[in-house]
Amino acid sequence: MAQLIADRRDIDFVLYEQLDVEQILKCKQYKDLNKKMFDMIITEARNFAIKELLPTYKPGDREGAKFDNGKVTVPECFHRAYKLFCEGEWIAMREIAEFGGQGLPDAIAQAALEYLAGANFPFALYPIAGHGTAKMIEIFGTPEQKETFAKKLYSGEWGGTMVLTEPQAGSDLGALSTSAVKNPDGTYSIVGNKIFISNAEHNLTSNIIHPVLARVEGAPKGTKGISIFIVPKYWVNEDGSLGELNDVVCTGIEEKMGIHGSCTCSLAFGSKGKCRGILLGEENIGMKVMFHMMNEARLAVGFQGVVFGSNAYLYALAYAKQRLQGKELERAKDEDAPQVPIIKHPDIRRMLLTMKSYVEGMRSFVYFVSLCFDKVKCAENTEDKEYYSGLIELFTPVIKAYCSDKGFDVCNIAMLIHGGYGYTKEFPIEQIVRDCKIASIYEGTNGIQAMDLLARKIGMKRGVVFMNFINEINKTINLANSFEGLKGLADKLDIASKRLQDTAMHIGLTAMSPNFKTAFLFAYPFLHATGDVIMAWMLLWRASVAYPKLEKIVGEKNQSDIIAKDNSAAFYDGQIKSAEFFINCLLPEAFGKMDGIKTNNDAALRIHDNSFGI
Repeated sequence: MAQLIADRRDIDFVLYEQLDVEQILKCKQYKDLNKKMFDMIITEARNFAIKELLPTYKPGDREGAKFDNGKVTVPECFHRAYKLFCEGEWIAMREIAEFGGQGLPDAIAQAALEYLAGANFPFALYPIAGHGTAKMIEIFGTPEQKETFAKKLYSGEWGGTMVLTEPQAGSDLGALSTSAVKNPDGTYSIVGNKIFISNAEHNLTSNIIHPVLARVEGAPKGTKGISIFIVPKYWVNEDGSLGELNDVVCTGIEEKMGIHGSCTCSLAFGSKGKCRGILLGEENIGMKVMFHMMNEARLAVGFQGVVFGSNAYLYALAYAKQRLQGKELERAKDEDAPQVPIIKHPDIRRMLLTMKSYVEGMRSFVYFVSLCFDKVKCAENTEDKEYYSGLIELFTPVIKAYCSDKGFDVCNIAMLIHGGYGYTKEFPIEQIVRDCKIASIYEGTNGIQAMDLLARKIGMKRGVVFMNFINEINKTINLANSFEGLKGLADKLDIASKRLQDTAMHIGLTAMSPNFKTAFLFAYPFLHATGDVIMAWMLLWRASVAYPKLEKIVGEKNQSDIIAKDNSAAFYDGQIKSAEFFINCLLPEAFGKMDGIKTNNDAALRIHDNSFGI
């Protein structure tokens, strides 16, 4: 079962061979750490995930979260897992010791999370949400708020949420109507209704801390007038003990397609006029504060696509190797020919290599961005800090949207490889498909991510950040060109990169013209074209690292014979084959998307509402 969460060999390759993560040990912040410690932490995360979390995945789905008279109970098997998760200090892996953290680099924490979240993502949503709440308070809270709330959130003693959405507003946060009125004691009375709030009521923790978006009386309209408040389920006394129950009522939970173990709640604040909250930061900067949490959540959601895609690929690969069906094509008419494992069939091999390419490319992409966070922390000058911060901002909507979409596509392919069995509850794929789908919807639908990329990100610093991204691609192209066998792939990525630059310029100018709506028609295809080029970049980078190592193993010998017997040779050969397949067979799809963008066809704008159908 271990291999069906994540591929440790591939994780190590990305961390130590592709990204050379050990370079950050030179940073003062990480000077007391070493590779041996990193390996031990990832191994322990893997062991814990296999032993304690993976066995709760299916039962948690079958039992689900239950709602009764304002109370929510989580699947019974989650309680032991959560207790052990907190005892292992997995929530605060990245945080400093002051907050009970381990002070790990983001890239290493990401590797550990691939196991912890990959084993049971619906369960992992509880501690992930608490971490986001704590981080927001750590950054924007007063010393008293940090002392009162952050430490207990990071330890997992208390849970956290993110309370944004309202029935009439949806993703249009500027239309929210939840109100806040300042009281004489400095607290605020909160009144309003929120929906689609993950983990907003449950019996895993003694208290739940809600960061709530609301509008103070007299505040400007729209997002400029939004503030954010810390609203605990139980009021916290000055000595840190729990006081009276706050006026926060769970009015129901959603019956969802997937992630059944994670409750999605509706909340009523102040229905009895007694809900109190504490201002976080200053009035009217709620969106600035919340975006810190939202960006963390969006990266986590994109990572959700990666971990589910990894699970699905490994299950499909194992199934394809042992499922006997059909004969070798060259012996199709031979009645005496034996059945063969379906991995021998060309179409299955195409699907497997498609899955492999996306999973590997997405893993490298997410880990690269995690390393950018580390480089921001380690930056010794403003220029370096802004360089890597810019890449993080640019890539956040792409990770969220592209990885959640492609992760789901990988899960669907896994179901196809399983055939009819994949559609049954006997095999894990049907649950994986259901649980993965939400990733393209919550934390801002993927269409919204595309609009963010177009409207806010590609033009950052007058296009300098986007060109920094292109320069990163060029580094890989130059590296690949040093190997004769990769020059053809490097040339194709170079062409795609230049086409992407041209397309970004085109859609960016269109967005600033009177025809700006036409640009937004193509924001989603543009995001996916960008993601395709990033996948090609990541896979060529991998191939460039693997190529000389494979040559060293194989030398002048018969490459096929060595690969059949030597696991290291097979692994490195797999990296080259992934890049070759993706760049030749899947990257051309990006050219079609970019061709479509360049047409500026606005039929979708010109069609009459009734012409869609009556």
